[in-house]
Amino acid sequence: MNRMLTAVIEREGEGYVSLCPEADIASQGKTVDEARDNLREALELFFECAPKEEVSQRLHGEVYVTQLEVAVG
Repeated sequence: MNRMLTAVIEREGEGYVSLCPEADIASQGKTVDEARDNLREALELFFECAPKEEVSQRLHGEVYVTQLEVAVG
């Protein structure tokens, strides 16, 4: 079974950090593609190895990614 999950990737120093907010799992890589692929691998290992109770406890059903405009300074 496949499931669509969110990947948020941002530059951090010389590389990139990737986060899946639905499962609260993160990874990193030297490029955006590597960070995404490493996150996919981390998620697959989590779903393969974690007890069902932990998966259901950590997996959030609804995640919204949006932008906000705020005053700065």
